[in-house]
Amino acid sequence: MWLINSSIGRKFVMSITGLALVLFLLFHGTMNFVAILSPESYNAICHLLGANWYALVATVGLAVLVILHFTFASVLTWQNYKARGKERYSVSESYDEVSFASRNMFVLGVIIIGFMVLHLYNFWFKMQFVEIVHKMGGDFGDISLATDGAYYIRLLFANPVYCVLYLIWLGAIWYHLNHGVWSSLQTLGLSNSVWFKRIKCIGKVVATIVVLLFVSVVVYFGAEAIMNGTTAYVW
Repeated sequence: MWLINSSIGRKFVMSITGLALVLFLLFHGTMNFVAILSPESYNAICHLLGANWYALVATVGLAVLVILHFTFASVLTWQNYKARGKERYSVSESYDEVSFASRNMFVLGVIIIGFMVLHLYNFWFKMQFVEIVHKMGGDFGDISLATDGAYYIRLLFANPVYCVLYLIWLGAIWYHLNHGVWSSLQTLGLSNSVWFKRIKCIGKVVATIVVLLFVSVVVYFGAEAIMNGTTAYVW
């Protein structure tokens, strides 16, 4: 099957899954921004996206996208590494012309995956997972807080260490998206002289919007904790 056996097919899968994940990040970032405007509205959204069948289907679909994207990225990175042979030990004259993000996309991806596990522990594990366990008859976590996302956001970003960690994570996401969005669009055919500069601009704008949505939440609730004197190193 050409999607798996050919380099072009693998890049196509990476592009499609990557763009789908970008759309999810736009939704997730917008949803989180609602927590600043109205914690009650944010919790209402959390309730809709709890352990309901459609939310669970979406969660499984999202997990599949992440696995496919990371798997194909790993395969392509290894193939590129082997293909360069001895050249990977030499310094190319055009090395400085290649962006930091394009040289380190896989490393940035690994950093993002690592932080994503932490993020899942901080929110999904304490919310949707708790609801799932209780619906199956188990007794795990605090079911009364399972849809109180605003509480968990305030609790998390009252810890300055988490604020810094999340900002580092979001920096890695910005670099990854900045290159990834336009690279995906280029793979899908927008690679002529007219569109090249446009898609690079689109990539930067999309990456900036996504990251600013998340950064605003970290900064807002971190600053709120400082002003209210509720800063705490709670893990």
